[in-house]
Amino acid sequence: MTTTMTMRRTAAGGVLLLALLLLSTTVARAEDPYVFMEWHVTYGTKNIVGTPQKVILINDEFPGPRINCSSNNNIVINVFNQLDQPLLFTWNGIQHRKNSWQDGLPGTNCPVAPGTNYTYHWQPKDQIGTFFYFPSVGMQRVVGGFGLISVVSRLLIPVPYDPPADDLQVLIGDWFTKDHAVMAGLLDAGRSIGRPAGVLINGRGGKEAANPPMFTWEAAKTYQLRICNVGIKSSLNFRIQGHDMKLVEMDGSHTIQGLYESLDVHVGQCMSVLVDADQKPADYLMVASTRFMAGPSSVSAVIRYAGSNTPPAANVPEPPAGWAWSINQWRSFRWNLTASAARPNPQGSYHYGQINITRTIKLMVTRGHVEGKLRYGFNGVSHVDGDTPLKLAEYFNVSDQVFHYNQMGDEPPAVNGPMHVVPNVITAEFRTFIEVVFENPEKSMDSVHIDGYAFFAVGMGPGKWTAAERKTYNLLDAVSRHTIQVYPRSWSAVMLTFDNAGMWNVRTNLWERHYLGEQLYMSVVSPARSLRDEYNMPENALRCGKVVGLPLPPSYLPA
Repeated sequence: MTTTMTMRRTAAGGVLLLALLLLSTTVARAEDPYVFMEWHVTYGTKNIVGTPQKVILINDEFPGPRINCSSNNNIVINVFNQLDQPLLFTWNGIQHRKNSWQDGLPGTNCPVAPGTNYTYHWQPKDQIGTFFYFPSVGMQRVVGGFGLISVVSRLLIPVPYDPPADDLQVLIGDWFTKDHAVMAGLLDAGRSIGRPAGVLINGRGGKEAANPPMFTWEAAKTYQLRICNVGIKSSLNFRIQGHDMKLVEMDGSHTIQGLYESLDVHVGQCMSVLVDADQKPADYLMVASTRFMAGPSSVSAVIRYAGSNTPPAANVPEPPAGWAWSINQWRSFRWNLTASAARPNPQGSYHYGQINITRTIKLMVTRGHVEGKLRYGFNGVSHVDGDTPLKLAEYFNVSDQVFHYNQMGDEPPAVNGPMHVVPNVITAEFRTFIEVVFENPEKSMDSVHIDGYAFFAVGMGPGKWTAAERKTYNLLDAVSRHTIQVYPRSWSAVMLTFDNAGMWNVRTNLWERHYLGEQLYMSVVSPARSLRDEYNMPENALRCGKVVGLPLPPSYLPA
């Protein structure tokens, strides 16, 4: 009997063990795949636009390594900082659902000290499309450290175009020959960084951009180009000699597939196009040139058809003139309502135009002088970073020692007064639908971005915004995106639901203005304090400032 009972217990234990193994295997299989990367960030010297200069390299690459992944992949990047300054990376356009801990800005994260490393872990949750990353501390991004992020749909999700022959990156941007520390010193002294020395394509400028050819194409095939403006100041027009471009995706959304001879790509924006290699075998120029600036600058790279020995034609395509053309092109962009994005349901199943607006925030760019030095801001408040990241101060409940909420109103001040230089944090009620209007009274272009979200860019126009402008809004198929341009002395309006709990940066992409305070942080707190809405601080999160040595707050409640 004892033997029989022992056998039964052994059998029962084996069944239980097998069940546990099957359960663990099922859970493991259900988890989204991982992409592991190790980055060594160093300085190096590159000859760019004819000038040898110090640049930021990642694994000796300039631009940095491309991140290729699928929707919902777990991206794990171990960053070794071998610079002489603290370092952070931010992932422009990645929403970090419930996870502003990975946003990589001075308001959310302690920087990685020189000679140390830190591991980022984030997901492009329910996202597809073209994005990029860059270093966010000081003026570091002006000398490199940027690279492409390509997020493709999962295998079972249909894509509204056939697979291309190749998927190519085209990182365009203005370029300055000054060192990033020198540029920061100029701004700290109240001076300007001036105009760019040139324009780059994939890290190459001047004669180096055209030789050797950047791409080789096979005739009669179709190629996908992922184009991002990774510069810091200049809107750029992009075009390909003798070839039309079919726009298929913009800042993470499938678009109606219109044909364009050229595209204006503003700072911080990304677009994906399909180009047919349907011309006679020869070399063709791919051109990016500055817009809306005195003394325009451009760069040309070569696309070579396989077997070609015919140089590019002399007639380099000219950019369009004026901003009226540009705003009309923006009006032609439409959300593809029938295409599936990261989920099986069509993009257009979300009817944003039928949601009641609960709040309007009007943000006017403010420029002024404080102690004789130039500052920028929104609504009279110029943001400044402190020693303690805002997110950490809020999480550890010491925010009153670091910043005060809502020092800026929802409307610009009626009378221009002195600028206030403080950490600029405003609150948004969780899951409310809000209209944000950006006004740019300056004579130059602006480009603004909201971290953690995609918004609907519903309208733009000249002059000052009034409520009557809502009659001109596109409430059906405005493209859902993360960055929108604001033309000189004009306004742009966006709508979004603040359903992503965290601390999120709202900023200009023009990094000179960003450095001088044209940014703020939006605190979005879930009243439930639930893991359903936001993750706890990661175990490997760095601590600095006033949260060093503090006990961990209570965990968020289980979902």
